[in-house]
Amino acid sequence: MADPSTSESSPNRYDISTVDLSDDRYEVKQSAVRNKYTVRDGAGTVVLRGKQKLFKMKEEFPFVTGDDADAFTVKAGGIMDVAGSYAIIDAGTGEEVVVLDEDLSLFVENWTIRDPDSGEALATIRSKNKLLSALRHLVSVANLVPNKYEIFDADGDHVGDIEGKFSLRDAYTVSIDDATGVPKEAVVAAACVLDALENQ
Repeated sequence: MADPSTSESSPNRYDISTVDLSDDRYEVKQSAVRNKYTVRDGAGTVVLRGKQKLFKMKEEFPFVTGDDADAFTVKAGGIMDVAGSYAIIDAGTGEEVVVLDEDLSLFVENWTIRDPDSGEALATIRSKNKLLSALRHLVSVANLVPNKYEIFDADGDHVGDIEGKFSLRDAYTVSIDDATGVPKEAVVAAACVLDALENQ
């Protein structure tokens, strides 16, 4: 039997104070407005909404809860980041919770979710289809084919998936099978951010 003190301390450290994502499956859908997203839980309830702020020198994606309360903001670390780091900032505390670090290698996206202070890797999101991922950067028609990603924990074990679906608007199902130590809010935010960046 696991020690409750260790099982709770790890994920709680990276929780966002304004959001409670307790499901293991979420639907992320892009609206008719470019780079605007709605996140629903397994019951179909809107739990988050996010929209990229346009004409900002730094990429910025503020998210609100289903009740329109400020939840968190995903903010680029550099001006007009194409590949770089994005901090998730808790709207309730103003603190960085995690950093999303994009490793763009040969046009293939790999994202690492890191501790903002130590840089320690907490989870990794990797494209399942490297050829499709590369084509999406080179040929715009390739964006019509939905991309798929795998989620791994800090030990490299598979813990979930981000599955793109054929749709008029981009849509993803985020499934987290074993969320121990993997910040769900960061994974869901990453699903929105990587979709927005792919379509630039």
